[in-house]
Amino acid sequence: MSKLIFFSIFLFCFSISNAQNSDIDLLKKINLNRNTNLESTMVGITNSAMPVSVGTPIIIYAVGLIEKDSTTKKKAIFIGESLAASAFISLALKSIAKRERPYETYPEIENVTLESSYSFPSAHTSSAFSTATSLSMAYPKWYVIAPSFLWAGAVGYSRMYLGVHYPTDVFAGAIVGSGSAFLCYKLNKWINKKRAPHQKKLWE
Repeated sequence: MSKLIFFSIFLFCFSISNAQNSDIDLLKKINLNRNTNLESTMVGITNSAMPVSVGTPIIIYAVGLIEKDSTTKKKAIFIGESLAASAFISLALKSIAKRERPYETYPEIENVTLESSYSFPSAHTSSAFSTATSLSMAYPKWYVIAPSFLWAGAVGYSRMYLGVHYPTDVFAGAIVGSGSAFLCYKLNKWINKKRAPHQKKLWE
């Protein structure tokens, strides 16, 4: 039994080591081979994460108020709830994982910007994917879904391009963001069903 436990621990550590090696290798390919002419563009994309994520539900809610449309206001609240949930989960995971930024561990990584928080997961990415997913669920049209996820993916890529996140940070951020939107949707649907059993959709 003790040999099996030792082998399991060894295998786990070996897997983590390989994953870390693949993580930093991919980051180096993205960061060290980047087109420096795009730096200002990438900084702009990364800086758009929070303004767009926060502004989207506010604008939609304002439209709902102006048009006196309760359905539009419900969609805005749902998008805002998804963002709040993703932010809470991301901050909680950061405080638990306490992973240092890649440029702090690997001096060869060229960070274009500085960050004060921990690395895992990427909060910028989680916010972007939360907004993209919840917006796409509220307005399931290709002309909403395509640009939303294109923007969210660009935000995630920009975090690696700028050298402030590992690929696994970005991947985890995307999962947290999208997962938060689905969780909020299911929770709202369950609450609405309890209040009005005949309702089939969140927005009806």
